[in-house]
Amino acid sequence: MTRPIVATINRAALRQNLAVARQAAAGSRLWSVVKANAYGHGIERVWQTLQSDGFALLNLEEAILLRERGWQGPILLLEGFFHPDELPLLDRYRLTTSVHSEWQIKALASARLSAPLAVYLKINSGMNRLGFRPEAVKDAWQRLQGLANVDEVTLMAHFAEGENAQSVNAAMVTIEKGVAGIPAARSLANSAALLWHPQTHHDWVRPGIILYGASPSGMWADIADSGLRPVMTLRSEIIGIQQLKRGDAVGYGACYHAETGQRIGVVACGYADGYPRLAATGTPIAVDGVITRVVGRVSMDMITVDLTPCPQATLGSRVELWGEQVKIDDVAAAAGTVGYELMCALAPRVPVEVI
Repeated sequence: MTRPIVATINRAALRQNLAVARQAAAGSRLWSVVKANAYGHGIERVWQTLQSDGFALLNLEEAILLRERGWQGPILLLEGFFHPDELPLLDRYRLTTSVHSEWQIKALASARLSAPLAVYLKINSGMNRLGFRPEAVKDAWQRLQGLANVDEVTLMAHFAEGENAQSVNAAMVTIEKGVAGIPAARSLANSAALLWHPQTHHDWVRPGIILYGASPSGMWADIADSGLRPVMTLRSEIIGIQQLKRGDAVGYGACYHAETGQRIGVVACGYADGYPRLAATGTPIAVDGVITRVVGRVSMDMITVDLTPCPQATLGSRVELWGEQVKIDDVAAAAGTVGYELMCALAPRVPVEVI
């Protein structure tokens, strides 16, 4: 018998989330962001469900995979190419590349390509990761426009605090300074901006986390009424039960002690499966459909849970670690992180089912 943990990917939820994103930005074309192996969901499992106007990702290998599986539409490399030697592959597979640095412009100028490449010119909106500062954008755009190896140039930026209206407005002022007088399409909106700031939508939007049913703010309450649904559910079972007396300790470090007599369930899931080790006592978890809490320290392969609210629970009882009932954002918040990290951290040893 195999270990009872399993992750389920719900294609119906994916379709619904894509529809929500489309409706929220009805006047824009849409990139489905599938970086980090579709946020841990698996590109091969989801790409046919997420077909939109194009796919945006990071790894050249994942872009080639989509081409080899039959996708003929646009593919955007969000960080562009990492070395000039990759340009022949971008040419061969007809990929759109981000350009965020001077060396990339020089590489495009000297490359030998069969046809020009579409380019996304990255603007530094104040986040200070990648991109040209506003005062350098027009010069970079003009130089790209003059290259035989460059086709259409789209202007791209990102928001550090897409859930914060004041921050978005400040970033938009910065962006507008850089793009003033440039007659080019724009792609600015990430998930948060798509949902909450329609002034950012422009020609292309780039939803990521909302396609997978989690909140870009890290708080499920912010999207509870949006129609978005969790796509990934992580489930396991109770594999052991302990009856504690008052004062008994649980788990490594003895960081939890029973305040009274209580039953503790042992769940086949731990940090080696991708569950966050820092999930504290009180982290929500569901046993047989009843919300209860994690107690004690998360182990490599096991979690201990309070069975007081679910006296019917027994060996083999079903446990939802996150999913439709226990929101991944709530689990992440209890561990001091965000749902993005938990999705991406799902371990290869966890079996995955697609429904």
